[in-house]
Amino acid sequence: MKAKLLSFLPLGLLLAGQAHAVISYSIDLSAPEHHLARVEAHFPAVDDKDFKVNLPVWRTGRYQQLPLADGVRLFKARDSDGKLLPWQRTASGEWQISVASPTDVTVSYQLYANELELRVRHIDASHAFLDASGVFVYNPERRDEPLTVNLQVPQGWQSYSGMAGGGAAHSFAAANYDVLVDSPIETGLSQQRSFSVDGRDYELVVWGEGNYSLDTMVADLEALATQAKVIWDEVPFKRYVYMVHATSGAGGATEHINSTIIQLPRFMFRERADYLKFITTASHEFIHTWNVKAYRPSGLVPYDYQRENMSDLLWMAEGSTSYFQAQLLLRAKVMTPKEFLEDLAKRIDTHLNTPGRQQQSVAEASLNEWVAQGGDYAINHSVNIYSEGFLASLALDFSLLQDSKLKHSYRDVHRRLYRDFALPKSYGSEDVQAILGALSGKDYGPWWQQHIQSPLALNFDELLARAGLRLSYGKESKFKPKAGMTVSGNSLVLESVQRGSAAWQAGLVAGDELLAINDLKLVPGTLDKRLGDFKPGDSIKVSFFHADALQQRTLTLEQMPDGKAEVVAVDKPSKEQKAFFKAWAGIDWSFDANGDLPAKP
Repeated sequence: MKAKLLSFLPLGLLLAGQAHAVISYSIDLSAPEHHLARVEAHFPAVDDKDFKVNLPVWRTGRYQQLPLADGVRLFKARDSDGKLLPWQRTASGEWQISVASPTDVTVSYQLYANELELRVRHIDASHAFLDASGVFVYNPERRDEPLTVNLQVPQGWQSYSGMAGGGAAHSFAAANYDVLVDSPIETGLSQQRSFSVDGRDYELVVWGEGNYSLDTMVADLEALATQAKVIWDEVPFKRYVYMVHATSGAGGATEHINSTIIQLPRFMFRERADYLKFITTASHEFIHTWNVKAYRPSGLVPYDYQRENMSDLLWMAEGSTSYFQAQLLLRAKVMTPKEFLEDLAKRIDTHLNTPGRQQQSVAEASLNEWVAQGGDYAINHSVNIYSEGFLASLALDFSLLQDSKLKHSYRDVHRRLYRDFALPKSYGSEDVQAILGALSGKDYGPWWQQHIQSPLALNFDELLARAGLRLSYGKESKFKPKAGMTVSGNSLVLESVQRGSAAWQAGLVAGDELLAINDLKLVPGTLDKRLGDFKPGDSIKVSFFHADALQQRTLTLEQMPDGKAEVVAVDKPSKEQKAFFKAWAGIDWSFDANGDLPAKP
């Protein structure tokens, strides 16, 4: 019923009875200074005359095609006698090898690995991070066969992975290619800590110097691990590895079946706001161990590594994970209620200032994710599966809590998805609606059509009031002028122009270069201050270059709240509102004397 645990079994059990069918990989990292390695893949008993090996065209966790095969050079294929076999490139990530008679086939190639931010492959003098999707070729017909991986590394390096150890230093074993491709390897000079929670073993491996505290990270990760039972009844792993890169600028994270890779600039760990980015990311990837890795939408089961895997539920895979990440940290007392509601307020404010929310549903955004590119067009005509999926999850949670009279929440939906649709099964929209119906006693078809299949249109005043909360921009209702345009960095080149705004209506577009306002030179970095010299309703003359031609336009400034968005307590919340808040957030109603700032738990 649950996701398989084969990846955690000892090598002997993994390979028992299959000693002659084991695919083996080796990678020579002994001279890593120039980001190069030598890879060999040995396939026993090949009897296919046209034997194909592939590198995936995407990696799990990033739903976009990537040029992963571009790092391969000096490709060769040999038979059991070491003789070269002819081959040809038949697709961007595919090599077809001609095999005249049954034989073992050994493929070798040089690998270039200098793609840290993509979290696929990076090799330098201090470490190597290896995601198999960009490192090890596979044969699609034999992806279910067991395999081993052996690394040759410089002296002093240590190697880590979610895979089982291979019986020797710097070696690993996996039940199949799907386990390998979802179990990255971190090898090199790093710091490591181990801890256990509820019978499960955890490792924290950090590469790179920075202003982090291993003690703080371990304590918070331990607290996080205790909260999984709030949503799921079981844990789908015996061992989990947090791999952290303290980098010179690269950032991001990717989930895997029993590990994650998290990247942050090396000096973005100490300040509270920076540390929250790390620990919320860690929570997000930890939740993915269930949501996506243990159960996932039907369009992603099984993974097809050579093409797009379409699903209209990516918002649920990613946005719902984002939704739960702060909840677990709040319950674990790693995040304060104030920080929890600040995160919610920021997400609501971003939504309200994204014109694309009026045009694209979360279901359509999920299907569009494979070609989504961001930028000005995305802001005005699209939504993000993470942020919009978060709010769709919030709406679904509040609806289910209300319909079930607080007996069930969105957590119960994911508990049942794991119980009833764990891999190798999968689920679709109709399965989610059936669970919602069973929990609420109502038909959720109309709700789904209105909020998931159509652009999300939420009344946040009504929604938040159920939990005794409201959206505020400060104690006094003040407004400042709004033009609806943003510049790129410290330049005067427009990065985006908000659809329907004053700048949009005046004809300005992304890429225009601002020069002056009311015939006075505009200095880079001062646009917001300059606009602050005016009032909502004022008309201003903007001079700018458009396609190298000098243009002038007059626009009438609109208004926007002059304050930071906050989610605060309503005056005199009722008993029912306090009960709703606790059923939702998992903590007692606890606000300060002013009623607008939550107290620490």
